[in-house]
Amino acid sequence: MNQTLQAVIFDLDGVITDTAEYHFQAWKAIAEELNIPFTREFNEHLKGVSRIDSLKLLLGQANPPRAYSAAEMDELADRKNKLYVELIAGITPADLLPGIDVFLSELREAGIKTGIASASKNAPAVLRSLGVTSRFDTVVDVTRLKNNKPDPEIFVTAAASLGVEPGACIGVEDAVSGIDAIKAAGMFAVAIGSGSQFPKADAVLPSTAELNYRELAQRFAETRR
Repeated sequence: MNQTLQAVIFDLDGVITDTAEYHFQAWKAIAEELNIPFTREFNEHLKGVSRIDSLKLLLGQANPPRAYSAAEMDELADRKNKLYVELIAGITPADLLPGIDVFLSELREAGIKTGIASASKNAPAVLRSLGVTSRFDTVVDVTRLKNNKPDPEIFVTAAASLGVEPGACIGVEDAVSGIDAIKAAGMFAVAIGSGSQFPKADAVLPSTAELNYRELAQRFAETRR
């Protein structure tokens, strides 16, 4: 049965704006404090991963390993977040990634609903700084979720909030865990990045500047016939 595209659901970091550098700087500060090596290559593994799970991955690099109490973990995660919030305070509408403003306008004109499915608890604050809060019909509250990406819960929740079936949605991500979550939700998956990174994606675009409503709607329709 043919299925009509009804919604596009976006990740935030690396898709709407790029705060990856701020995450890197904040995590690096924590790593240096703990004498744990931290590189940009390792930072790639933290994309799309929740704060506490990112911290667990970071602490797993410690040599010799050390056990941390739940209270210590919470304190470290909170400290990282405060550093990150300080760094993103200067975000402005000029920090929207290329093509996003036009793509959002195309979706609005076509009557396509939009949502944000980000693992970041700071997503609402970032959207306000970018001046685009009103351009999204829903922003998933990650504090209410039980599972993190690659579990599909966040994308399924976004679709439900929009009142559409997952199969009628396109998900846009820049992380492998995010693409896995989109596919597990039964959505059409659009990856931003290198094709070799995303073998499971339905479409891979080198940058957000390539996002085009008509082209993606056509490709979506071809997979739903």
